[in-house]
Amino acid sequence: MMKAAKHVLVAGGAGFIGSHLCAALLERGHTVTCLDNMQTARPENLARLKASPRFSFVRADVTAPLPDDVTTPARPFDRIYNLACAASPPQYQRDPEHTLLTSVDGTRSLLRLAERMGARFLLSSTSEVYGDPDSHPQAEDYRGNVNCIGPRACYDEGKRAAEALTFDFGRLSRAEVRVARIFNTYGPHMHPDDGRVVSNFLCQILRGQDITIYGSGEQTRSFCYVSDMVAGLLALMEAPGQVVGPVNLGNPNEITIAELVDIAFAVTGFDVPVRYEALPEDDPQRRRPNIDLARKLLSWEPQVPLQDGLRATADYFADLLSRSNAARSSPVKTERREDQVAFVAQ
Repeated sequence: MMKAAKHVLVAGGAGFIGSHLCAALLERGHTVTCLDNMQTARPENLARLKASPRFSFVRADVTAPLPDDVTTPARPFDRIYNLACAASPPQYQRDPEHTLLTSVDGTRSLLRLAERMGARFLLSSTSEVYGDPDSHPQAEDYRGNVNCIGPRACYDEGKRAAEALTFDFGRLSRAEVRVARIFNTYGPHMHPDDGRVVSNFLCQILRGQDITIYGSGEQTRSFCYVSDMVAGLLALMEAPGQVVGPVNLGNPNEITIAELVDIAFAVTGFDVPVRYEALPEDDPQRRRPNIDLARKLLSWEPQVPLQDGLRATADYFADLLSRSNAARSSPVKTERREDQVAFVAQ
C-alpha cells in the first residue's frame, strides 16, 4: 500500500465502486480528487466524502476536454484510477455512443494526463471482455467470446479497446499502467434501479414486487463484495515492479441465479413470487474468475461471505427505500423477522 500520502485522481469516483475507493484512500491519509459527470452516480455517495478537507469533487465528463482543476491541479497526481463508465446494461445501453467513447476517449485523456504527470494509472476493465465464455473459469489468457456488434458491444468492445490503449502506453513507457478485470461486484451505494441482478432482487423483495429471473435461473455468476474489490484495486495499484497484463479481481465462488434468489429471501426475511422472462441477448451463461494471478501477485482474495455481504446490502437498500418513501409521504410498512428489518412500500 501507499506509505507516503499521495494525491489521487479517481475518475468515476462518485459511482458505486468509485465512492468506496475514494473513502478507502481518504482513510489511508491520501488527498483525493473525484471526477464524475454524475450520469449514473448518486449524490448521496459523496455526502461523507465531502466532509474531509482532503477530498475535492470536479463535475466533468471524461469524453470532453478535462477541466483545469484536473489538468493543472495545485499538486500533481501520483495515482490515477479510471473507473469512469456506466457498468449496468440498462444504463450503458441507454447511450451506447457515449458508453464506448467514455472507455476510449476518456481512457486516452486520462492516460495522457498520467504520462504528463508521471502518475501510475489503473484501468478498471471488466469480465465482460470475456463475453459469453466457452472457457471456464475465465483466466487472464482467455481471449473471450464477444459479439462485437451486439447490444452489449458498446461496453464490452469499449473496455477491450481501453485495455489495448492502456497496454500500448505501458509498452511504450509512456505511463506505468495496471488493468483490473472486475467481475460481478455488489454492496452499498449500488443504484436501486441499475438493473443488475443483486440490486434487482433485493429491491424487488423489499418493495414487495415479484422477483424477475431472466432465463432459466441456471446461469451462474460469482459475486464479490465491494470492500473486497476495493482492497484488490488498491493492492493492484501498489503492487511492486511492472505488471505486464490484466489481473482478474472477483470472487471465485460460483452460484446459480436461482440460488441467489434463495439467499436473498433468507437475508431479507421476505418471500415474494418469482416470474421468468427471456434472457437478454448475449447475456453470459457462466461467469467465474480464475484469481490465481491475483493470489500470487497481490496476496489477495475475497474475504466477505456472500450471505454477510447480501445482508449488508439489503440493509442499505431497506434504509434507502424507507427514506425515499418517507420523502414522498407514502406509508411504509416495517416488519421484523429474525432480527432483520425490511421495508415494503404499500
